[in-house]
Order: sequence, then structure tokens, then C-alpha cells
Amino acid sequence: MTGAALPRHPASFGPQLAALPVAAAAWAGLGLEFARLDASRHAAAPTLWAMLRYFTITTNLAVAIAFTALACGLRPGAMPRWLAGLSLSTLLVGVVFRLLLEGLFIHGLGLATVLMHRVTPVAVPLYWLAFVPKGRLGLVDPPLWLLYPLAYLAYALTRGSVEGRYPYPFLDVAAIGPARVGINALAIGVGFLGTGFVSVWIDRMLGRRNREPSA
Repeated sequence: MTGAALPRHPASFGPQLAALPVAAAAWAGLGLEFARLDASRHAAAPTLWAMLRYFTITTNLAVAIAFTALACGLRPGAMPRWLAGLSLSTLLVGVVFRLLLEGLFIHGLGLATVLMHRVTPVAVPLYWLAFVPKGRLGLVDPPLWLLYPLAYLAYALTRGSVEGRYPYPFLDVAAIGPARVGINALAIGVGFLGTGFVSVWIDRMLGRRNREPSA
């Protein structure tokens, strides 16, 4: 005899509900940016190709897909390393924008920019802190997470050399030279890697705290 399935505890819907606005923010930012660019191009394929030039876009696309899956019921514990790495990459988007790019927007920030550079870079790390099981990360993870920015760097430089247009001023080989681009990339990479090791430390600390028996 099979019994009726027990209903899920209300608390189990917390991660699912919390993922919904994050997914919505990422999709909205991507959609608004697509609409803005498509207004001048009037063609979907060239617009998508132009968008995919940017680390912000590829990262927010990953956020949109991952958090849609979480909102649909995928448990955060199913991919703790992926979510930690995604959190770190999204944080990189926000930090680089704040330190290196925000001053370029002399006419103010559009809603798409705010959503993708300010909202998701805060929301994704907060989600990781609040809902992703801790104690599952290791020292091997930060170098693995670094592979995504390194792959993007190779892609951006190759595409920029072919098209004659680079996605960011600090990667513009034609304007600032390869040596300066190398220094910029190294500084960002070291910061990313260092923050990754801090994330592992936080994960281990919270993991130990969660395992400690309550008095």
C-alpha cells in the first residue's frame, strides 16, 4: 500500500520564493537591454550578438537561467559550488561597474543597468548566504571559478581584435596597449581569486556553526 505524499513544509518554499524576484530582475534587465539595442538595429540576431560582447550580459543570463530553475523547484543544495561561483561572478559585475565604469554613464543610469549592475550583484550573494547549504566548498573551488572570467577574457580580447571594438575601456588593447590590459586583467583576477578564498572561509565557518549542537 502506498500512502499519500506528504505536503512540503512551508519553510521549504523559502528558497524557491526568494529565487523568483532574482530571476525576474535578471530577465527584466536583459529584456530591457535587448529592447534598447534592438530599437536601433531592428533585428534580433545582431542585437543578441552585440549584447553577448559583455561579461555583464553573460553573467546575468546565467543568473536568469539558474534562478528560474531555483524558482521552479530546484533545490539550492543540488548545486552549491555552482551557486557560489555564480555569486562571485555576479559580485564581480557590481564591483567592476562601481569602481571602473559607473562614471562613464554621464546621462544617468537606465533601469536595465541598475538591475544588472546593482540589483543582481547584491541579490545573488545574499541568496547564497541565506539559502545555499554551507560547508561544501574547498580550496580547489576558487581556481575553478576563475576559469569563467579567464574564458571570457580570452573571448573578449579575441573578438575585440577581430571586430576592432572592445567591450570595456580597461580591456581596450588598441587604446591603452596590451601591457596595461594585462595589468588590469591580473588585478581583477587576483581580486576575484582572493574573494573566492574568502567565500570558502565564510562557507566553512557557517558550515561549522550549523553543525554545532544547540545548547
